[in-house]
This record gives sequence, C-alpha cells and structure tokens, in this order.
Amino acid sequence: MDSLITAAARALAAGDPFGALNRVALRNDPAALALRGIAMARLGDLVRAKSLLQAAARAFGPREVVARARCVVAEAEIALVSRDLAWPTKALDAARVTLDAHRDWLNAAHARHLAIRRSVLIGRLDEAERLLGEIDPARFPPALRAAHELVTAGIAMRRLHTQAARAALARAAHAAHYAAIPALTAEVERATLVLNTPAARMVASGEERLLLLEDAKALLDSGALVVDACRHVVCDARTFVSLATRPVLFTLVRVLGEAWPRDVPRDELIKRAFRAKAADASHRARLRVEVGRLRTELRPLAGVSATKRGFALVARRARRVVVLAPPVEDQHGAVLAFLSDGESWSSSALALALGASQRTVQRALDALAAEGRVQSFGRGRALRWNSPSMPGFTTTLLLPGPLPSD
Repeated sequence: MDSLITAAARALAAGDPFGALNRVALRNDPAALALRGIAMARLGDLVRAKSLLQAAARAFGPREVVARARCVVAEAEIALVSRDLAWPTKALDAARVTLDAHRDWLNAAHARHLAIRRSVLIGRLDEAERLLGEIDPARFPPALRAAHELVTAGIAMRRLHTQAARAALARAAHAAHYAAIPALTAEVERATLVLNTPAARMVASGEERLLLLEDAKALLDSGALVVDACRHVVCDARTFVSLATRPVLFTLVRVLGEAWPRDVPRDELIKRAFRAKAADASHRARLRVEVGRLRTELRPLAGVSATKRGFALVARRARRVVVLAPPVEDQHGAVLAFLSDGESWSSSALALALGASQRTVQRALDALAAEGRVQSFGRGRALRWNSPSMPGFTTTLLLPGPLPSD
C-alpha cells in the first residue's frame, strides 16, 4: 500500500472525506476506487459511492479476497443507509466470515454491527441481541466503540431498558469525544435526544399527559392494567395479551380502557369498533359476539361486564386501568414513524419493516403524498419516499403496530 492510499485511509478513519479525496480523486486503481467510494458515501452521494465500490470489487484480483470483502461491507452500509433492506445479507455474512478468517477483526466487527442495525430496523430484536453477544468491544478504537454502544443503546431503548440505554449512550459519548469525529458526536447527541422527548401519551379517566420513555416503562411496571396502543397489547406487570391481529377487539378494549371506571354506551362502541354511522340490530348482535371474544382473550387480566346502557372493563388484579398511546396518532402513523428518521425509503423496504404487503404501504404513501406530508423522488425501482421529522416527539420509538391487512 503506497503512502497516498495510507494517508487517504487515515483521513477517512478520522472523519475527513475531503482529505481522502484530495489524495485519491485522480486515481483509478482498485484501492483508490474503494476509498473514493467510501468518501462519496460519507458526503451523501450514495449512488456514485455504490458504483465506485462495485468497480473496485471487480478490479481487485481473485487473491485479494480481504479487499473485496471490505468493499462488500462498505456497499452493505450504503444499502442500510439508503434503506435498501432487500440487499442480499448472505453477501455480508460471507464477507464477515472472510474478514474473520484473515484476522481483520475490526472490519468483521463492523460487518456484524451492520447486520445488527438491519435486524433492529425491521424489529428482530432477539436476532440483534444474539449477534451483539458475539462481539467483544474491549479492543475497539474509539470510533468503532462509539458505534457499538449506539447499537447497544438502540436495542435497550426498544426493549424499554432505559437505564441500560442511558449507560450505553454515556459510553458512546465518551468514545465519540476521543474519536473527535463531529458526525459521530452528532449521532450520539441525536440518540440521546430520543430519551428526553415524549415517547407516548397516557390516557386515564378522561385525562391525557405525555410520557418520556422511562415514564412509560415505569407505568408498565407499576401493576396497572395497561392497554398499550403502541404495540396493540393489554398487559400488567405479570401477564401479556397480544391483540395485534385482532383490530376490532383491540378497539373495543381501548375504548373501554379510556372510559374506565365508567361504562361505554353500546352505540358508541359500535361507532368506534365497526365504524358505523348508525347502530342497528345487526350491529348490536355483532357487538355481543365481539365482546364475548374479548372476554375470552382478556380472561387472565380483566372482565367485561354488561351494564344498563353498555359495557365496562373490570380489572382482576390491577387497581387502575390506563391507555398508553403514541404521542401523535394518525391513520398512517406507522409509515410516518419510519419515514421521519430522515432517510429515504422504498415502499418495499417499508413493507418489510412493517410486516405489511407492499400494496398496503403504497396506498398509505399515496394518501400521505396527496396531503403533502411525504414526498417522493426517482422512478421505478429507484423511487424513494421521505418526510421531515415530527418536531418534539420521539419517532423511532413509536413501536408501530402492523398496518391493516388488505
């Protein structure tokens, strides 16, 4: 490796993409192409960066397996940033194995971090924790250690382990300070801001108040019966009942939870659960059937008692009932929550992250675009969508439920 390549690599490691380009911008050898690709990715030109990295991977000889594996890892990072979640993960796994076999521990660890970040993004937290457990960050340089702690904090926040998340972010800030890379420091600050902005609303006895993430965790651990509209579950400190696939039942229990300890008139339940403008005999018959199903689902936690004018929720163990809702609710809130991370998403990537069909996501995007709340650019397979962040609210922790099925 010549001196210019070495200097460019050191500039990139220090967070200086312009310094790297100054040294290799006019060169077309494989190593220079790879470094130019990484520099262009740092500057935000992801299309050009991807093209340069693919050209570098082709130019490296068959014996330069480590260099080609590094190009694959860099391309995987571009795919993650551009939300190309359909990018072949097997190629990243093969590159990681190659880097491990040739004792390139740092780049192998970076490849693992990319796989973890992808798993977190699409909600596979168990898989992410398993991969994270395979990494020993003791010998990482400051920049990679900060990235490791950011991943750790991201998983902890989605598990609602707020103390562990704050500890990881403190370690990330310490490592970012020693790395002296402004972009990394800014990323740590953005992640820390998530813990200090409202993550949910508590609705109880007709009153509402905003909650931080740790407040929401304290509420879930308090022993109250919680109707969680972020994840479509009903739970107390010991029992967890998911109604994510039963939207009518969840709507009923949410309306009853918001009114607790009062009852709710039958006509109001019909209007909210069945979206009927006026209740008739068929609606009342269906309501009796759905309430019977709800009683069966909630038997470990609560009962639903009939009153003279409607129904009321009766907790078995808990002394109070509260509803935990997203800070901002919208018909297409799940789509907005992902788009508000500031990145550009394809409809296929959103469908994968949400666990919904691509056509359902496309309809939601078309509706939001008609309202001017999202925008698109590109055509065909290159079509991407983005939206400005919602000010003052946590977006990545809205824990959106699945979209209504087709």
